[in-house]
Amino acid sequence: MFLHEVFPVKCIKVGLEAEDKEEAFEEMVDYFCQTTRNDAREEILEALREREAKMSTGIHKGIAVPHGKTNVVEEVLGVLGISRKGIDYDALDGEPVYLLFMLLAPQKDSEKHLRILKRLAELLENPQFYMDLLSQKDSLGAHNVIYKYEDIFISEE
Repeated sequence: MFLHEVFPVKCIKVGLEAEDKEEAFEEMVDYFCQTTRNDAREEILEALREREAKMSTGIHKGIAVPHGKTNVVEEVLGVLGISRKGIDYDALDGEPVYLLFMLLAPQKDSEKHLRILKRLAELLENPQFYMDLLSQKDSLGAHNVIYKYEDIFISEE
């Protein structure tokens, strides 16, 4: 499974309004539920909070990857949120977060979940990927950036 499939155009929100981590979770989960017609808001929030309680998913400078496993999704899906003003996320480096890659996976699909996290981590090693995503004005542009960098990465493998 490719990242451009996990984060389809309809699941990319440019202009997150949240100011802190909890608001970001709620805004992104609401967006996910709206775009995928999934009404399991509370179960999804609980999965994210449960994982976050173990350790902050604010992992790279300006980037967070909140994720969780829940049986209210049938496949690995996500929402990419882009914040212009930054979110107080309690990140490991103490800095605000501007890109949030929220991933949800079914309980039974740990292997695919881990492969997606690994691929995302590999792309996030490229600082230009981060900068190009941040500069996007709409979800289609952001999706095209994911597709472009993923294609480059795959061709280098």
